[in-house]
Amino acid sequence: MSNVEKVTEMHGRVLRRRGGTVADIVSGLRHEIISGRLSPGSPLRQEHLAERFKASRMPVRDALRLLEGEGFVQLDPNRGARVAPISVDDVQEIFEMRVAAESLALRIALPELSNMQIDRAAAVQDRIERAPASEYGMLNAAFHKTLYAPAARPRLLSHIDMLGQAANRYLSMTIATLDYASRSNAEHHDLLLACRKRDEGRAVSCLVMHIETAGKALVSSLEAS
Repeated sequence: MSNVEKVTEMHGRVLRRRGGTVADIVSGLRHEIISGRLSPGSPLRQEHLAERFKASRMPVRDALRLLEGEGFVQLDPNRGARVAPISVDDVQEIFEMRVAAESLALRIALPELSNMQIDRAAAVQDRIERAPASEYGMLNAAFHKTLYAPAARPRLLSHIDMLGQAANRYLSMTIATLDYASRSNAEHHDLLLACRKRDEGRAVSCLVMHIETAGKALVSSLEAS
């Protein structure tokens, strides 16, 4: 079983055992880390989190373990839990994994992709071009999810969602400073056109280039900062 499958299984097992409390803590902390409200290296003290979320320490511990599996938190026996640091190696790994997972999802989805679903993705793209940079990560994920949905592979799509959230942490830190929006929009339009033509080779090529370009832009931005 791969590490990703172990994390996914652990998510399901813990959430079944603890119910909504763990999910609420995971969701709340993940959002604060992605948005930058919790900066890299910030301590995550269990007693404070239990008080904040009105929970006992056990669901807090479970939530921190899940977030560690997603790469958002570091757990150290001596220092306790902290927000995971920013890492160029992490960005490169995330985007390499995105290429593999999302190109697979698109290949599976494309034969089942309807014109109506492509129109929905195009409508999301219209919103991307009008929205502020702070909404880019959420809308970009929605654009891609719309194209992959017909794959009907819940484990694969969950894996892609987890990688997307990890990528959004870096995007939220750098998107405002990247001269990337116009290129990303053009790449999305190329991908939509290839999907309308049901040209699998072209669609996958557009997607791979799009993800790799974004990853390289983020790495360059982090190395320059």
